[in-house]
Amino acid sequence: MQEKLPDGLSELLSAQYGASDVERIFAGYSERRAVTFRINTLKASADETVKSLTEKGCVLEGTKWYRDAYVLTDGSEDDLRKTEEYESGKIYLQSLSSMVPALLLEPRQGENILDMCAAPGGKTTQMSALSSAQANITACEKNAVRASRLEFNLKRQGASRVTVMRQDSRRLDDMFTFDKILLDAPCSGSGTVSEWKTGFTKELYNRSISTQTELLRKAIRLLKPGHRLVYSTCSVLKGENEDVLKKVLKSAHVVSIAVDKFAGMPLLPTSLPGTLCICPSRLYEGFFAAILEKN
Repeated sequence: MQEKLPDGLSELLSAQYGASDVERIFAGYSERRAVTFRINTLKASADETVKSLTEKGCVLEGTKWYRDAYVLTDGSEDDLRKTEEYESGKIYLQSLSSMVPALLLEPRQGENILDMCAAPGGKTTQMSALSSAQANITACEKNAVRASRLEFNLKRQGASRVTVMRQDSRRLDDMFTFDKILLDAPCSGSGTVSEWKTGFTKELYNRSISTQTELLRKAIRLLKPGHRLVYSTCSVLKGENEDVLKKVLKSAHVVSIAVDKFAGMPLLPTSLPGTLCICPSRLYEGFFAAILEKN
């Protein structure tokens, strides 16, 4: 797999990680990712949905760290897409790693929450479900096609009290303030590389760092003092993760993630204490997450 990696990625990984961790990452790239999904508790309970899918022949396995997250251990994504549960919005196909940010944000009833890069809506609908559709969520998406997809998913998932803004969240007026912010930033995708998906380029990596920095600085301005934001990417490179966070640490501080809550998750070392980086594997995409609190 190492010989097939996109230009520059192997060098960046080797400069950041020790040999054993690089080997783990390469091994994760070679795995074909399992089909995973989240039960949408706005539409149905986990127990009744699992029972119904099992009766239809789906073989499922739960996760230790999130009751609503499941792995399809026998079958394909197409099998799930053909079910009534998928069509009616009772389940949402989503990677396990991408479920982590909303859990870290802990959306609550009555909170005003900003999702800065919301499409296609996996994390937005998850936040709505976690708050029993009682949080007030502003979901930004500048691309018209992706914004339409976001609106479709919100409707199908029954995620009410969500306002979609078709604009770049970097352009939001600073008069807005939010209790919590989720910034799942666009990135190089270095955590999602595989034998059948190699979209990483050094040009994308450098451009992403610039965009991430702008978005995070904007998020800090929009966040109320003493309140929290979650920053995440599907990258395992510190240039897009820890190094971006360090640019705002005069205005905010890291709140340590309780990694013991994520039992069984394959983790990589980080250069900024309290942050979390997931190693790519059969079950997980490579992913980074951090909680910041505004000073």
